[in-house]
Amino acid sequence: MIYRYHQLPKNLILTALKLTAMKTILIGALVGGIIIFLWQFLSFALINFHQPAQRYTDKQDAILNSLADQQLEEGGYLLPNLPSDATMDDHQALMDKSLGKPWASIQYHKSLENNMVMNMVRGLLVNIIIVFLLGWILSKMNTHDFRTIVLSSLFVGLIVFLNAHYTNFIWYQTFDIWAHLADAIVSWGLTGLWLAWWFNRKNTRLASEKINV
Repeated sequence: MIYRYHQLPKNLILTALKLTAMKTILIGALVGGIIIFLWQFLSFALINFHQPAQRYTDKQDAILNSLADQQLEEGGYLLPNLPSDATMDDHQALMDKSLGKPWASIQYHKSLENNMVMNMVRGLLVNIIIVFLLGWILSKMNTHDFRTIVLSSLFVGLIVFLNAHYTNFIWYQTFDIWAHLADAIVSWGLTGLWLAWWFNRKNTRLASEKINV
């Protein structure tokens, strides 16, 4: 793209290229963030892949009333558990006593608030930011072919899945682990396809704009 600016001073050429590259990354992030956001809506709401971790029970009123009666502070609770000053022998004894018996992880809140709109806005902004970070990384790579960008995006999704959801699953056996894997593959795969097309479209290849931004 430098031929467009061959008659301009070098500093103006560099500035123009920087702005063009940043525009490419920003638009890529905006659309990519929307893609991930839409998949999250489908996964958690319309298709409801995560239903195994959000099941309904007709005992919900009794359970919630029982928790409220305990006057718990807001927070996460692992049952059974021990106080923070328990000894290693105490922990071993609890483990021996609890093997084969029920256990639970509780996230307790005293009051439900209607933050739907703000939560959706925050979620969309976070998605745009993370795709922008991926776009910035891609802009520093020497290779920007279609396959490399798609695989890079998929690898980011798998890193997120393995580092967060699967690591948590190892210890707490969450019931929607396969839904999280599907989220990682589908949302980041679609985002990778978009970025690969966007960064390699005719006359706007990211490789020709690769500079320090």
